[in-house]
Amino acid sequence: MMELVKNATKLKEYRERAEALVGRMTLEEKVYQMLHTAPAIERLEVKSYNWWNEGLHGVARAGVATVFPQAIGLAATFDEELLEEVADAVSTEARAKFNMQQEFDDTDIYKGLTFWAPNVNIFRDPRWGRGHETYGEDPHLTSRLAVRFIRGLQGQDEQYMKVAACAKHFAVHSGPEDIRHQFDAVVSEQDLYETYLPAFRTCVQEAKVEAVMGAYNRTNGEPCCGSELLLKKILRDSWQFEGHVVSDCWAIRDFHEHHKVTETPIESVALAVKNGCDLNCGNIFVYLLEAVKDGLVTEEQIDQAVIRLFTTRMKLGLFEEQEKVPYSTIRYDQVDSDAMRELNRKAARECLVLLKNENQLLPLDKKTIRTIGVIGPNADNRRALVGNYEGTASRYITVVEGIQDYVGEDVRVFYSEGCHLYKNRMSGLGLENDRISEVKGVCKESDVIVVCLGLDSGLEGEEGDQGNQFASGDKPNLKLPGLQSEVLKTAYESGKPVILVLLSGSALAVDWADAHVPAVIQGWYPGSQGGKAIAEAIFGEFSPEGKLPVTFYKEDDQLPEFTDYSMKNRTYRYMQSEPLYPFGYGLSYTDFHLDGVKADTSHITEAGIQVTVKLRNMGSMAGGEVVQLYVKADRDHTPNPQLKAFRKVRLQPGDEQEITLQLPLEAFSLCDEAGVRRVLKGSYTVYAGTSQPDERSRFLTGKAPQALTVTADGEYEISERGEIGNGTFSGVAVLPDGQ
Repeated sequence: MMELVKNATKLKEYRERAEALVGRMTLEEKVYQMLHTAPAIERLEVKSYNWWNEGLHGVARAGVATVFPQAIGLAATFDEELLEEVADAVSTEARAKFNMQQEFDDTDIYKGLTFWAPNVNIFRDPRWGRGHETYGEDPHLTSRLAVRFIRGLQGQDEQYMKVAACAKHFAVHSGPEDIRHQFDAVVSEQDLYETYLPAFRTCVQEAKVEAVMGAYNRTNGEPCCGSELLLKKILRDSWQFEGHVVSDCWAIRDFHEHHKVTETPIESVALAVKNGCDLNCGNIFVYLLEAVKDGLVTEEQIDQAVIRLFTTRMKLGLFEEQEKVPYSTIRYDQVDSDAMRELNRKAARECLVLLKNENQLLPLDKKTIRTIGVIGPNADNRRALVGNYEGTASRYITVVEGIQDYVGEDVRVFYSEGCHLYKNRMSGLGLENDRISEVKGVCKESDVIVVCLGLDSGLEGEEGDQGNQFASGDKPNLKLPGLQSEVLKTAYESGKPVILVLLSGSALAVDWADAHVPAVIQGWYPGSQGGKAIAEAIFGEFSPEGKLPVTFYKEDDQLPEFTDYSMKNRTYRYMQSEPLYPFGYGLSYTDFHLDGVKADTSHITEAGIQVTVKLRNMGSMAGGEVVQLYVKADRDHTPNPQLKAFRKVRLQPGDEQEITLQLPLEAFSLCDEAGVRRVLKGSYTVYAGTSQPDERSRFLTGKAPQALTVTADGEYEISERGEIGNGTFSGVAVLPDGQ
């Protein structure tokens, strides 16, 4: 309580100082402070400041920094503590670089302390090119990981933020990339409040994120960066957000050029500011001078926006003597340090997901192997290590390099690129499939073969990114591109044991591999140290412990139209067909046994319930496992069991631990067709296990989760502010289209 009082007092002081400073500015000075390239105001001793910086998985685009696994890989760790640890490391390097840059008067783009991360959009469709920037398809997992990432970025100091985090892209945004500037994401109230908004709400209300970025698209007719519903009614009024809102880059220009909701730039900037957009990534806010002159925006509305912006700068300590700001002492030698590299390796190890391990092919014993073949376009592809919005590493370790380093002189490593990542030949003058004989030669010489396939950020990414080959960054389908499948089949037909390593930021339909290849590892974009971690996993230096934060589908036909934002038949929560690899799934080299599931009460209270389980490592290796709790409302027309609590646990062989997880009342709630979150009377099944309770997970793991039934004796309504009220209604929550 004392900490909250101190924080509130300090925030009041910062706001008052910001108000006083803004009160001394001319209208033109204030307007130019609303651009991401805010110029200096020398007469007021205001330095220039560039608001645009990126830090999804490391300080990006400003030289050397630790390149951690891409966000989707961090999500696969299911490790809240690790997310905060990584974010704390990112913010340490951010401050170290900032302090150095300030020393040399460098205030260029990507040199500030306002980081436009994390991306908490829901990865609803695996074809979306930017999905690897997110924490996956589940609102609860996304919320929990985002909270810890934001805390790691913003720090725990009572007076100053370490850096300012930003939850993006608000809201209902997940492709298609090539039409995002004119696209209207039409969504039901039920899906809006049950799927697309919860992570943002948690970022605002629990993590106290400093900024929120609007999306390019429209949502239900309103452009997101000027949406009265999203920015005023939900974000400000309902959630009580006190930070600042930033537009996506040049998104406000889309209002009149593509969305056609306004006719002129003046009308566009007026719409944005009136509905609460404070900062323009771009330069169109210069038209605010004319908007004020024409009476479309008041100077008081300009003042409110600029006060919010300067309050953020005050909280970062940018108007203090540096000796007062604890983070100003962070030295540049903390960037790319041994400690950072070790943390990066830890994150890379935790993100790997073992999808298949037939007859325990893995781990390999180096002593029994004379030769190993490493084949594939991602085996030596640095771009497949890092994803997008990346920094520059001082050293990259690709998969083939990691294996070469690991086996040393003891094992001969044969290597072939195999094929181009997506083209049908390596040489422009060669015939189609011009490396296939080399693939066969490597296979003939090798005792065991590692085939490294997948994607990189040149194939999946943001619209407009240089090098995106497929549909402006979106995937046209879920298949391995180019000749990759043929290379994999050739390796399999050699008769040698094959290990498939997939490097991608999204799910691929690798059903043939699942049916034929004995071992499959999903490596994501595992960071600059990723090749070392993959090699260590292959040779059993540790047991893989990652879990899928997304569903792997069998084929494209299981997906609705990409432009359809209804959640019907999307993600594990609503899909009716069987997946290839389910959300929450991942194997281990050791054997964990979960039992002793019990609840502290069989009747759901306003505090929810507590569930206790016992987890024992029955295998011969140390390892990490994720205890997962899913909740299913036992009535018709409700979603599949949904993840509502999880905990990463590490155990030595033979060790057992009792774990208690809290399921709050909200864990049992669903949204009705009006978007109202309610807990209805009746029974609910809670599933406790190390995967979700679907049949495919049971088949793949050979284990069934334990279930218990609890009852809600009353009916409750949970407001968007988290307030609990007694319900006096009846009925059930239904899914879109009556699913």
